[in-house]
Amino acid sequence: MKIMTGIDLHSNNALCGLMDESGQRLVHKQLPCDLPAILQLLDPYKERIATVAIESTYNWYWLADGLRDHGYNVVLANPARMKPYDGLKHTDDVSDAFFLTELLRLNILPTGHLYDRKTRPVRDLLRRRLLLVHQRTSLILSFKSLNERTLGQRVALARVKAMKAEEARALFTDPADQLLSGTEIELMGHLTEAIHKIEAHVLSVAGKWRTYQRLQELPGIGKILGLTIALETGDAKRFAGAGNFASYCRCVKSLRTSNGKKKGENNRKCGNKYLAWVPRLRDGSGALCLPLRRPVPALLRPEEATNQPGHRHQSAGLQTGQGRVARDGRGCAVRQRARLRAGPEN
Repeated sequence: MKIMTGIDLHSNNALCGLMDESGQRLVHKQLPCDLPAILQLLDPYKERIATVAIESTYNWYWLADGLRDHGYNVVLANPARMKPYDGLKHTDDVSDAFFLTELLRLNILPTGHLYDRKTRPVRDLLRRRLLLVHQRTSLILSFKSLNERTLGQRVALARVKAMKAEEARALFTDPADQLLSGTEIELMGHLTEAIHKIEAHVLSVAGKWRTYQRLQELPGIGKILGLTIALETGDAKRFAGAGNFASYCRCVKSLRTSNGKKKGENNRKCGNKYLAWVPRLRDGSGALCLPLRRPVPALLRPEEATNQPGHRHQSAGLQTGQGRVARDGRGCAVRQRARLRAGPEN
């Protein structure tokens, strides 16, 4: 008789529960986040264990990878789609673990995607680059604010990025302001250097993929935007259709209506927040479009191509999934067709 295993994973412990096909609870035990200890508990039942369900928390990598290395069939349970009966008076980690096994036994467990473990570190590295960019931006804004409130002058962004620590200190007379400005400029330099190293490493890996190379053929898709789309999308075959991918990018409107009236909103955060960060616009049907960061005169009507403001960027988009063409910010149809094949290819 097959056995289903559910693991309620926490930051410092994991509650393991085992249940057979008849619904009989066999054993449960709370263990530290230690792979050998969990393997020791599962080893006597290994030949009968059909599937191990792990709650998809922030720290599932080590457990899923370790169990798969030892021959277990592992799935990630999607917490956003699992909800126990509201009338239960008492729930704890034991009930949560066996709730996973019960859904497994009934073959109705909602699961998440197990990203390719070889590519996953590169994707996570690119995500950390965004964190460093946010930190550098906060330092730039802090320096500009210091300059405006102390000297009453605005500093151009290009000058801030090119400024040396000595030059920044020379702008101020107070020792505290000199220390602060010099320190901020030095930290900006360190962050910029780290960002460039991350970009070089990610590009050395994902830059060889056909997905990334095809994305670079699209006007307005630069290096970072192309890497983000390629790495966050992964294997596009996991999406049933273009609409599913659009929902994953958080481009599907979250709305709950009844009798033609709005009654609330559903889970707006369901999806990938990094793909949601990608600038986008929608065509008339509301489909997801990839952006053009600046106007392309060849794609605009003659009267529009001759009168483009220099300080503003118009947007145009190419609809994903169907190779269809969207429209730019002024309603001008883009006349270029292109195919977008997702999925890493070496």
